Parts: sequence; C-alpha cells; structure tokens
Amino acid sequence: MIGTAGLQSGSRPTPPAERSSHSMPQSPSEQALQPTWELAPLSPPQPTSESKSQSKLQSASQRLIRLLHLGSPMLPVGAFSYSQGLESAIDAGTITDRVTAARWIFDALRWSVGRFEAPLLVAAHRAWSDGDGKTIADLNQWMTATRETRELRAETLQLGYSLRRWCEDSVAVEADVLTRMHAVDDPTWSVIFAGVAAHWEIDARDMLATYIWAWLENQVSAALKAVPLGQTDGQKILLAATNAIDEVVVGAIALGAQPRSSWVTQCPGLAIASSRHESQYSRLFRS
Repeated sequence: MIGTAGLQSGSRPTPPAERSSHSMPQSPSEQALQPTWELAPLSPPQPTSESKSQSKLQSASQRLIRLLHLGSPMLPVGAFSYSQGLESAIDAGTITDRVTAARWIFDALRWSVGRFEAPLLVAAHRAWSDGDGKTIADLNQWMTATRETRELRAETLQLGYSLRRWCEDSVAVEADVLTRMHAVDDPTWSVIFAGVAAHWEIDARDMLATYIWAWLENQVSAALKAVPLGQTDGQKILLAATNAIDEVVVGAIALGAQPRSSWVTQCPGLAIASSRHESQYSRLFRS
C-alpha cells in the first residue's frame, strides 16, 4: 500500500545526502550515477504555438462558463416569479396551446424586448466598458420610465436590486465595479446585467444572446405552468427560437449604435395584458 505522507503539502523526496544511515549502502556504480549538478531556479517556459492555443481555449471556456452562469435559472434573482402579461393572455383565452404560446412569446421578443431592452443593453454594456457613469444612470432612468405598468416596473427594479445584491454577496465583481453599481439609484435588471457582462469581458453579442435566452426560458416555463403545456411542447418552442434570437441580436447591435429616439418603447398588447394581470382574480405569478 502506498502511504499518504509523501502527498502532504510541503513534502519532498529526500536527497541522497539527507538519507538515514540505515539506508542500504550504494555500490561504486550506483554512486557514479548520482548527479553532481545543483538545481537552478526555474525560469518560465517560453510560450509555444500550442500553449498559446491552449490559453485561448481556456479563456473561451471560462467565458462560456460565465455566460451559462449569468443566464442560469439558478441565479437567485427571482425571475421565475414573473410572467410579463403571459398569464393574463392565458386567462383571456389568447394562449391555449403550444402554437399560440409560441406566437405570443415570439411577438413579445420581436416587438418589445428586441426594439427596446436589447438595444438598451448594448448601450449600457458600452457605457459600463467606458466607465461612463452619467450614461449608465440615464439609461437606468429611461428603463424605469418606459415600463408601462406597475408590475413591469416592479419586476425590473426587483431583479436589478437582487442581481446587484448577488454581485456583492458572492463577490462576483471587483470592489470598484460594485461601487459604481451602488452609485446607480434604483438599479434595473437590464443595466446591472450589462454591468456584470462588461466586467466579465463578455462581448455585447454574447451578452444579448444570453439575456434573451434567459428571458425566453422564463416565458416558456411560465407557459408550462399556466396553460399548462407539456415538457415536449416547451422544448419545441425553445428549439424554434434560434433564428428569432439571432435576428433580434443582429438588430439590437445595430439599434444600440443609433440615437435612442430610434428605439421603440411601446408595446400596447403586452402593456394591456400586464395591466389586466395586476387585478386578475387568480394568478400564479407576481404582479
């Protein structure tokens, strides 16, 4: 059996000169094989093309892990507790099955998230990267002001606060970034999300895809519970969303570089559904 003493921290093989006198005597031939040189301090190895490729691969893997973490439903911010009007549409009979659920979700993605939240994310990501506190504050205020119902406003503020608190409790960002986050009054979900992504050096395109996927997954989860739909129906909606997500990402990158006046802040159907949800008699999701 191999003992564990040699695996302890700080242990090293005993050099010949330090071995106990009880060790077996060495023959002249064995003595001749002993090295006569001394160990020199190790210098860092010169990077090779293979090591450079491995470094890039590790960096890509780390970025992917960060993306998965930021978009995970395990992130303790409470996004699962909101339906953004979807439950009201179910109560009204607008959503009854997989087809109508997919239509509602994809319309909300294109006409609401894609035309305002997504370009705002791009602009906020750029502001965080540039250290532009004034633009960050302006975008945060605009995000709050454009929420058309009380529950939509409460959702973005609650998620924004929770994400900032998570950054602090889990030490997910550096102290200076956290200080900048605390300088934002009533932080919104989109703005703090962009701040985390910028600090983690996630580019805008990947950030958008992650944000949208997390939103989409939450909407599908709400439909599974409230319609109700089966798991297979939910997976079909998610699989069908690939092209829609890509279109929104491409469009948002372009819109994010344009004046804010070109962003569309209104989506009447979603606003009406959300307003009705606030007084809906029986509901699973928060209002």
